[in-house]
Amino acid sequence: MQNTVTISRFPVPELQDLPEDIREKILAVQEKAGFVPNIFLSLAHRPDEFRAFFAYHDALMLRKQSNLSKAEREMIVVATSGRNHCLYCVVAHGAILRIYAKDSEIADQVAVNHLKANLSPRQKAMLDFAVKVSLDAAALEENDYTQLHSHGFTDEDIWDIGAIAAFFALSNRMANLISLRPNSEFYKMGRDFT
Repeated sequence: MQNTVTISRFPVPELQDLPEDIREKILAVQEKAGFVPNIFLSLAHRPDEFRAFFAYHDALMLRKQSNLSKAEREMIVVATSGRNHCLYCVVAHGAILRIYAKDSEIADQVAVNHLKANLSPRQKAMLDFAVKVSLDAAALEENDYTQLHSHGFTDEDIWDIGAIAAFFALSNRMANLISLRPNSEFYKMGRDFT
């Protein structure tokens, strides 16, 4: 696999040079998606960090006991990534959000201003909290939790919302640090649900 487009300002290893467990994970993603998301290749530059990053990512985003839908989890990623000016995460997770929500417009709305997006009051409250965690977690007050409880979120749901926002704040900063470029495939995904 030859990298012809610069996807990171740091070295991007060749697939055949990676440890077997990482290579297998990347190949599994490629088989499912039809391409390798650039985040996988870029973070493989540091195998131990790759493993830790994706272990926590999967624990949060694939958690089965959560009351948050897959689309709501992606909304959190897109809203916070938009506020953190993370091109990679807005584009990549925007594509995933469009697919999970079966809505070709939702990701753009959420990335720009979730308050103006076509969302339920519950989802807007969720994103208000997530953005606050992502940008200024030290300012959280009891009322922030009360607001979420009033929309039916449990304490475990609140943990999920906050943990996803916090994890992707890290992801956003890393993507910006390494100048991570989105795959062109992401721009096209989930654009037509007619």
